[in-house]
Amino acid sequence: MKIADLQLISANVRKNIIKMLEAAGSGHPGGSLSSVELMVSLYFQHMKFNPKDASDPDRDYFILSKGHVCPVLYAVLAQLGCFDNDELYTLRKEGSRLQGHPAKDKKLPGIEVSTGSLGYGLSIGAGIAAGMKQANKNNKVYVLMGDGEQQEGSVWEAAMAAAHFKLNNLCAIIDNNGLQIDGTVNDVMNVNPLSDKYTSFGWHVININGHNLDEVDKAYLEFKTEKEKPTAIIAKTVKGKGVSYMENLAEWHGKVLSKELMEKALNEIDASVK
Repeated sequence: MKIADLQLISANVRKNIIKMLEAAGSGHPGGSLSSVELMVSLYFQHMKFNPKDASDPDRDYFILSKGHVCPVLYAVLAQLGCFDNDELYTLRKEGSRLQGHPAKDKKLPGIEVSTGSLGYGLSIGAGIAAGMKQANKNNKVYVLMGDGEQQEGSVWEAAMAAAHFKLNNLCAIIDNNGLQIDGTVNDVMNVNPLSDKYTSFGWHVININGHNLDEVDKAYLEFKTEKEKPTAIIAKTVKGKGVSYMENLAEWHGKVLSKELMEKALNEIDASVK
């Protein structure tokens, strides 16, 4: 798929994130928007995933460790045809399959596990990856985490285990937008230098611009060639990317959108791809 096509898909995913959050009257726009290119490239270019059979035993696995940014996952799954686009507008509604955090029991195609409590996704992903290796299967496992999430001790226990067991089928994707709900990651609890830390834990580390689709594509390809180590893709991103009044502002971690702000955001996203 050409970069221009992926850019159009990314714009559409961004618009759907904005529209579904406005309809819900709550949710998490900032981190959802910063993860778009990482998710679009993964699902449309690299991950073995059949929208018509999301439980295919030969599929690759995706774990959304930072479960609060599920709008980006829902928007991508709808774009792939896993469910009808209109269902996006049921986000956070009573009885909806699209809860405020991914819920496995809702039987939404593409949701592998329930997530939301930060710090557990990498452990889950490492467990799946270890199981795949023991079964001599070629399935890859991808885990999307936030940079603030790196403050959780369980992340580093999983990182240590993944390197020890040489889980080269495991890819951790870190959405490094520098902000969390309480402010900057550096001010709340500095996790840097992330690259040096993952390297010292025995990981293969790739640093990229998480909005540059060419760099994202090359990073996923590089992960697939790694023979010994788990891979950490540390993606520098912008919280609220694509919407001027949200970009680089911690307050948009989880802020309600008005109809007027929604329309302004949609116009800006449309203008970015013309």
